[in-house]
Amino acid sequence: MAPIPPSAAARDDETLLRRAFEVARRSRSHGDHPFGALLAGPDGEVLREQCNGYSSEGGDMTAHAERLLATWASRTHAPEFLARCTLYTSAEPCAMCSGAIYWAGIGRVVFGQTEKDLKAVTGDHAENPTLDLPCRIVFAAGQRPTEVIGPLLAEEAAALQADFWHEKKKGPA
Repeated sequence: MAPIPPSAAARDDETLLRRAFEVARRSRSHGDHPFGALLAGPDGEVLREQCNGYSSEGGDMTAHAERLLATWASRTHAPEFLARCTLYTSAEPCAMCSGAIYWAGIGRVVFGQTEKDLKAVTGDHAENPTLDLPCRIVFAAGQRPTEVIGPLLAEEAAALQADFWHEKKKGPA
């Protein structure tokens, strides 16, 4: 299957990425890690939003927003449709999430903050031992194309994490 040209659908990547940032803020306001993702169809219609699920899923280290969204997408839509969809996420998908996105067959990813920058913020935190492995490397190892746009709006994306991990490291006051 050929890569989807950026002009294939009328998308406003910045608008939809900022909406994923809002999902991340909502995740944090609900007591979870500040990560959010959404899946948009070929026409740009938002099909589903997904908050991070670490706390809400009982401390599940695999309940990243992107992985949860890819699982839902795989169960809900045909691969031919997902190949024309875009997953927008506040931070670059980790290796696990990139694998889930790949296996679901989602054809395009747009992200804000890089894994490298996130790792610099989180440090060696037990709740987020960040894998500094760019999603492009994971996708390039596959047999079908996944278009990647990012980092995009990186400063706005980094602001979502700015004080969260610092407060986590300090612990309760």
